[in-house]
Amino acid sequence: MTTIPHFVRGQRVAADGSLPVFNPATGTLRSKVPVPDAAFVDDVVSSAREAWNSWRYSTLSQRTNILFGLRHLLVSHADEFAALITAEHGKTLADAHGELARGIENVEYACGLSEHLKGDFSSQVADGVDVHSVREPVGVVAAITPFNFPIMVPLWMAANALATGNAVILKPSERDPSVSVRLGELLSEAGLPAGVFSVLHGNASTVGQLLEHSGVDAVSFVGSTPVARHVFDTASASGKRVQALGGAKNHMVVLGDADLDVAADAAINAGFGSAGERCMAISVVVAVGGVADTLVEKIATRMDALRVGPGDQPGSDFGPLITAEHRDRVASFVHNAPTEGVTVVRDGTNLSSREGFFLGPCLLDNVRPGTTAYDSEIFGPVLGVARVEDYDEAVALINANPYGNGTAIFTRDGNAARRFARDVSVGMIGVNVPIPVPVASYSFGGWKDSLFGHAHMYGPEGIAFYTRAKVITTRWPQPSESQIDLGFPRTR
Repeated sequence: MTTIPHFVRGQRVAADGSLPVFNPATGTLRSKVPVPDAAFVDDVVSSAREAWNSWRYSTLSQRTNILFGLRHLLVSHADEFAALITAEHGKTLADAHGELARGIENVEYACGLSEHLKGDFSSQVADGVDVHSVREPVGVVAAITPFNFPIMVPLWMAANALATGNAVILKPSERDPSVSVRLGELLSEAGLPAGVFSVLHGNASTVGQLLEHSGVDAVSFVGSTPVARHVFDTASASGKRVQALGGAKNHMVVLGDADLDVAADAAINAGFGSAGERCMAISVVVAVGGVADTLVEKIATRMDALRVGPGDQPGSDFGPLITAEHRDRVASFVHNAPTEGVTVVRDGTNLSSREGFFLGPCLLDNVRPGTTAYDSEIFGPVLGVARVEDYDEAVALINANPYGNGTAIFTRDGNAARRFARDVSVGMIGVNVPIPVPVASYSFGGWKDSLFGHAHMYGPEGIAFYTRAKVITTRWPQPSESQIDLGFPRTR
């Protein structure tokens, strides 16, 4: 039995493990994760602050070279990273490679830091007075990341935070932590000074210490809404800058003029990819008008062709869920659906008897507000269909939902799509795109209960979050008459 080490001061630090890490495809215990005591957390924060005091003064070219080096190493080690992710998370190797690719996009964006950190300059705002601005790092950043994207989300945070001159303490999920340690080692290999990037394992108690620690200046978090709210409230009360991304209930509206085959394909990919363990997964298909029966049939037919198996097995469309407890929780939404008038069109819960934490694709019809399957963030391979009469009812359904992460519309009508983009109260919108995750040069984040704090993740808002603006006003007095006599010109 191995124990996953911390990564502190540029090296692995062994500790006794207590939290289990499973291989979800077999259900077997793979390794253990340590839970540090308060003194160890203090030491990690202290080392990060010490490293930051030098790193904050590093040149932009030095940081850029390190980030370019990291990108090269991530590409070179792509197969290794994918294998680690699949072994501990369970997603297919193709999904793991895709996750890494989206993380690398953020490293590439951060490589443009000379452009991102340009300030402003105003000359001669008054006689002999100039004003310019700069952006400086906030300090030590605690990056608290979820199990479902163990490399992509850390890169969302770390790439921009390091580029802007901060030190980063990554607290990864205890469910799949190995890839975070490898990330730390590759950053060191790329030339990052020791202590600038640390990996600190642990549990909720460890997170609580970071949220209140006086040596931490900012907190980035991705996870469920209840925890995101707690993270925001606790860290803000401790005087920290906080961005906390929460849960989601993403709707996909299908209008009567849509190509139903395209819409059904999109629902399958967006609903069941990575076993539905994605905050941008489509959870509810909103069928408008008379398309519902045909659309449900097309989705169900496609579901029957899905293959569920180990992530490293060729041909698997999606793999297991992260733990047995989560698998059973997801299955309960399907088992309880008929008691609330929801029709179970496809029941994949029979796979829960297999070795590992598997659950087959499930389809629920007639979900609606007030039913558990609609109101909850299921976070698994369960797709619901809600039936509405018209466009206005579809928009009202989305806007009444407490979450506002992502949504999509499928239509051939450009005016309807344009209206939809204005009408819905959601942070990310797709038009004939089921999972509208922005590219790295934009920012990721929702509205309402999907975001606590004002700053979205990565992109321009990520750069702004990890920096503070400083404005310098400079006055150069006019030269004296004696200086003029010596040949100094009078500036006007």
